[in-house]
Amino acid sequence: MFDRDKWLEIISTIQQNKLRTFLTGFSVGWGIFMLIILLGSGKGLQNGVENEFADDAVNTLWVNGGMTSLSYKGMQAGRWIQLKKSDTEDIDKLIDSMGNTSIRYDIWQQNTISYKNKYLSYDIKCVTPNYGEVEKVTIQQGRFVNEHDMRDNRKVACIGRLVKSGLFGNINPIGEMIFVNEIPFKVIGVFDDKGGDRDIRRIYIPYSTAQIVYSLQNRVGRIPIQTNANLEQSLEMEKAVKQLLARTHDFDPNDPRAVHIWNTIEDFMEFNNLFSMIRKFIWFIGIMTIIAGIVGVSNIMIIIVKERTKEIGIRKAIGASPGSIIGLIMLESVLITSFAGYVGLVVGTFVLEAISKYVPALDYFKNPEVDIQTALTATAVLVVSGALAGLWPAMKAANVKPIEALRDE
Repeated sequence: MFDRDKWLEIISTIQQNKLRTFLTGFSVGWGIFMLIILLGSGKGLQNGVENEFADDAVNTLWVNGGMTSLSYKGMQAGRWIQLKKSDTEDIDKLIDSMGNTSIRYDIWQQNTISYKNKYLSYDIKCVTPNYGEVEKVTIQQGRFVNEHDMRDNRKVACIGRLVKSGLFGNINPIGEMIFVNEIPFKVIGVFDDKGGDRDIRRIYIPYSTAQIVYSLQNRVGRIPIQTNANLEQSLEMEKAVKQLLARTHDFDPNDPRAVHIWNTIEDFMEFNNLFSMIRKFIWFIGIMTIIAGIVGVSNIMIIIVKERTKEIGIRKAIGASPGSIIGLIMLESVLITSFAGYVGLVVGTFVLEAISKYVPALDYFKNPEVDIQTALTATAVLVVSGALAGLWPAMKAANVKPIEALRDE
C-alpha cells in the first residue's frame, strides 16, 4: 500500500543530505554505466566478427589443393595437388545426405571486361549453380547461374553491383552483352554481397562454359562443401575427405600441406565460445563493480541509521513495528540505488547509441548495442542491489532498543 508519509520522510531526508545521497548513488550508477558500456562493446565486437562471416555460409568446409611436404610411395615432396571435378563427385558420395559440394575456379589473369566503349577489370569466378548459397549472394535483378546454363554451356554472366554501376550506370544490364577477355557473355543477373566491395566486383560464369572457353579440362580451384553437420561431425568429415583425396591423389594422409581444409563451422563455434566467455567476464567485472557500490551504499545507510538512532527509538517507543522500520530503511536504499542505477543505464545506452551512430564502423567492431533482455536484467540487478544494500542497516535499526536509543547522544 502507498504510504505517503513514509515517502515524504524519505524525500525530506534525501533533500537534507544532497551531497551524501549523490555520492552514495554515484557508485551504483557508475557500476551500471560501466556494465552497459562493457556489454555493448562486447556486442559490437561480436557483431563485427559475425559480419566478417556474413558473406560466406558458416556451415562450409573449403577444400583447397596444396603442395606435398612429405614423400610418399617413392614420390618426392613438392608435388602440387590439383583438385579435379571428379573429386567433387567422390566427396558427394562420401558425405551422402550430410551435405553437397560446389565448384569454384578463379581466373587469375588480367581480365578486361568491356561494354560498348567502357573497359574495366574485374574478377572472374567460374562456379556451379549452388555456389550462390555458399557466398550468400543476394540477387537484385535477374537470376544466378542455373543448371540449364551448365548443361548447355551458355555464355552467361551474373555481375556484382559495382560491376553494374561501373559498366552500365543507370542502364538496365539484364540481356545486354559484355565482353569478357573479348568473349561475349549475356548478363542474366545482378547480385549484392555483404562481404564488401571486393565481393561485388566479381563476375560469375558457369563452370561448364569456362571448361571450354578457358580450357580448364576438369581442373577445380576449390571445393566448398555445404553441410548440415554439427562441429564434431564436421571434424570427422574433414578427416574423411582428406583421406579420400590422399587415396585419389597419392599423398600421405598425414601430410599437413598437401590439401588445406578450412572448416568455417569450427571457426564460427570458436568465436561463439570466445564471445560467451567475454560476456561472462564482462558480467563478472560489472557485478563486482556494482557490489563495490552496494558496499558503499550499505555503509552510508549504516551511518544514516546511526544518526537517526534516537528517532528510531522514539518510533519504536510509540508502537512502530520492526517491520515498518526495516521497510523504511530498505525503501530509502532501493530508491537511491534504483534511481542512480537507472540514470547510469540510460546514460550508458545513450553513449552506445551515439557511438553506433557517429563513430565509423570498423571491420571487427560494429553497432555496439544492449538488447532488451540485458536492460531488464540490469534493472533487476538494481532492485536487488538496493534491497541488499539496505538489508543489514535495516536489521540493525530494527534491533535498536528504545531505552538505549533515547539515552544516545
